[in-house]
Amino acid sequence: MSRNNDGWEPRTRLGRKVQEGDISSMEEALATGLPLKEPQIVDQLLGGLDDEVLDINMVQRMTDSGRRVKFRCVCAVGNRDGYLGYAEARDDQVGGAIQKAIEVAKLNIISVDRGSGSWEDSAGGVNSLTRTAKGKAGSVTVEIRPAPQGLGLAAAETVRNILELAGVQDAWTSSDGNTRTTVNLAKATFNALQNASQARTPDRAARIQREAGGEEAR
Repeated sequence: MSRNNDGWEPRTRLGRKVQEGDISSMEEALATGLPLKEPQIVDQLLGGLDDEVLDINMVQRMTDSGRRVKFRCVCAVGNRDGYLGYAEARDDQVGGAIQKAIEVAKLNIISVDRGSGSWEDSAGGVNSLTRTAKGKAGSVTVEIRPAPQGLGLAAAETVRNILELAGVQDAWTSSDGNTRTTVNLAKATFNALQNASQARTPDRAARIQREAGGEEAR
């Protein structure tokens, strides 16, 4: 099996398609419906991802051998242009927890359905969302609403960080519940964007399949 320059040898069908050039964009990869199990796929299709550590906590657990301490990291990754991933991970060391969270976040990557936030904006814009998005995690509910260009992000710091990684520039947001719990606030924000993305997935997949069919016919 061939290898690329960094020595990655794909173990999955999707990975092989990416390495062989059959899939050349993240949009195509997500539209296949194949599971994303290798972070190298994201590295190859979305170079230069930014990551944001949203929260790190020490977690203690009693075992038969005594008290065991781990660190939990909450992290988001994004290219600031429509793609976003989120994850939580634990490890005995802070650095290990961060690295694990980044790798898992890549496997949870989604395409954020962006668009013009107002009829007053120019057609074809991607500064905001196309519709209101709502997500829930634990006791926290986050709602993200489209906003006109120039408004900025009316959001708490955690929510704003995630939206910026996703490439959303303008939005109104509101949240309910115990929003001081960063992990639930971050996860509810990601869930909101994911819910909006899933609502568009069938249309996106059908379009890509039609385009692929047209190329084969030619």
